Parts: sequence; structure tokens; C-alpha cells
Amino acid sequence: MPQVDFYLLPTSDEDTRLRMICRTAEKAYSLGHRVHIHTDSNALSRRLDELLWTFRDRSFVPHRIEPEASDIWPVTLGRDWEPRHDDVLINLAPRPPSFAGRFARIIEVVDQVPEVQTSGRERYRAYRELGCTLNHHSIGR
Repeated sequence: MPQVDFYLLPTSDEDTRLRMICRTAEKAYSLGHRVHIHTDSNALSRRLDELLWTFRDRSFVPHRIEPEASDIWPVTLGRDWEPRHDDVLINLAPRPPSFAGRFARIIEVVDQVPEVQTSGRERYRAYRELGCTLNHHSIGR
């Protein structure tokens, strides 16, 4: 069963949440992990694609949206698309994707937006019912 880490942000600013996701993907990549960022829309995938190039001046996170040859990209992102690896999953969708259970680690970033909190609680219950190891981390409190 996967280890699921919930990162709880003290803000309702979506940009802060997305930057946290970029930093998390960068850290996992720098530690040698392959990362898939699961989104719930093409617009969010494109926004993260751009942000991964610009969120930090001296950062480089090689990534691609839904690549055909996903084996060569250490960071992938997209919706309704299942990556071939099973290392780290960062979930931005309201529900865990159907393939979440095969990942070693799942990361959820929850901010103070009511809809995000509500769906975060629902995902927490779903992961608990699956028997996942659950952790939560309060960021910046």
C-alpha cells in the first residue's frame, strides 16, 4: 500500500499551492524519483507545465504533458492518462485516480479553499479505507 502525505497549507492562494507542488516535484526529481502530477483539467496541466519552467530562477525540472514516450521523462503531468512508472504521484484531482494504489508514494497538497479542503477530506477517507499509510504535515504554521 502507498504512503500518502497530505501537506496542509495555511493559505487559500492557488498560486502558493501550485508553487508548493512544483517544489515538491523538484525535490522528488532531485532525489532520483520519477513523478507524475495528476490534474483534473488540460488547463491546469498547461499552467503547471509553464510554472515548472519558471517557478524558480535556478531550477530545472525536465517534464512533459502526457508524453507518448513517458519512460524518458522523469516528471510527467496530465489528466485521464496513466504513466508507466509507479514511484511518486502528486494528485491535484478531487478524487484519487484509479491507478493511485500502485504508486509507492502519493502526495496531496490541501490549501484553505473550502472545496479543496472538502475533497481533501474525502480523499483522506478513501486512502484510509484502502489501508494506506497516512501522514499530514502543516506547512508554514
